Amino acid sequence: MKKILLCCAAGMSTSMLVQRMRAEVTKRGLDIEIKAVPTAELKHLIADTDVVLLGPQVRYQLTHFSAIAKPLGKPIDVIDMMDYGALRGDKVLDKALSLLE
Repeated sequence: MKKILLCCAAGMSTSMLVQRMRAEVTKRGLDIEIKAVPTAELKHLIADTDVVLLGPQVRYQLTHFSAIAKPLGKPIDVIDMMDYGALRGDKVLDKALSLLE
């Protein structure tokens, strides 16, 4: 099972996006776990995840979290602002899957 971690300032603004992504996972018949957490928890959870996506509102922390993710071999990127705002779970899931390739 692959694990996708979405991080935002408090972990709440991504919860609706996570629901949309989970619906897309079910629709596609994939074995993927998706979780939303605040950035404060990322350091503790990154070792047990396969890919990390940051909410656009915390994009300024990408360099900091990349320094943590890179030595662990964990891909990390920022969710597209338009996909995030429109809750396009399918597009965000596609982005996460492309980072895993």
